[in-house]
Amino acid sequence: MIMIIQTYGTMLVKALGQTVLLTVLSLVFAMIIGMIFGLMNVGHSRILNFIGTVYVDAVRGVPLIVLAYFIYFGVPQGIQQMGFTNFKLEPLMAGTITLSLNCGAYMAEIIRAGIQSVDRGQMEAGRSLGLSYSAGMALIVVPQAIRTMIPSIINQFIITLKDTSILSAIGFPELTNVGKTIMGNTFKNLQAWAVVAIMYMIVIITLSKVSKRIERRINRGR
Repeated sequence: MIMIIQTYGTMLVKALGQTVLLTVLSLVFAMIIGMIFGLMNVGHSRILNFIGTVYVDAVRGVPLIVLAYFIYFGVPQGIQQMGFTNFKLEPLMAGTITLSLNCGAYMAEIIRAGIQSVDRGQMEAGRSLGLSYSAGMALIVVPQAIRTMIPSIINQFIITLKDTSILSAIGFPELTNVGKTIMGNTFKNLQAWAVVAIMYMIVIITLSKVSKRIERRINRGR
């Protein structure tokens, strides 16, 4: 194990950086997607409710690796058949799109639940003061909902971080993919995967501790 760290340490650290970068990018876009569809699901429009529900159910119903293959292989082929023969997606872009769509569906549910956890009287009070529905949502409901959503968002960050390992299937140079390379070079399966597992554990346990600390502070602040 020490030999693997000495020989491939730089490669592993770089791969971990790629993993975190992909996770952060995906979570940023997933927050935007989740906010849009989460608000659709709590609105009064049946059409928007239907669109939001279809998106969430459709994405959550497709295995992540199938979605990754569809984005990385299927979408470029479809666009090439339309005449754009040189079109292709880089693994980072395809991975970001894949994880953003997948995580966005779960973020939509987190945001929906967070908004619905706020007492309806808060919105009614805002409307009585002359605020529109959108203004009351933006100024009163959402800021309160964010407090309850933060632990779930951090937990989703952890899940997305682990989900990046699936993207080794499309060649993205994240931690699991580098682990495969090291295993192929050294034939030391146990040691190679032990190092990769430990690196994942360090990051995920740290994030879990941060999530618990934030959750305790939120609970004390109520």
